[in-house]
Amino acid sequence: MQAVPVNPKPFLNNLTGKPVIVKLKWGMEYQGYLASVDSYMNLQLANAEEIIDGQNAGQLGEILIRCNNVLYIRGVPEDEEMENAGGGPGG
Repeated sequence: MQAVPVNPKPFLNNLTGKPVIVKLKWGMEYQGYLASVDSYMNLQLANAEEIIDGQNAGQLGEILIRCNNVLYIRGVPEDEEMENAGGGPGG
């Protein structure tokens, strides 16, 4: 399967206000709502949480991620978001 190139500006603008997962070059992952993107493609996330080995490692709130640290960003499907937001003991 081959990846299809996507123009990043419209892609990021369409994700604004939606849940996303951002993976950094250094291995960390953050999940939250994409609040805004600037002209340099720095990302602002709201209700962000750090994800380590697929598990929530803590709530961070509002964060700014500098563009050159991002490995990739992806939208979170609605059903996957609901699974992770279940809370309670064990997940």
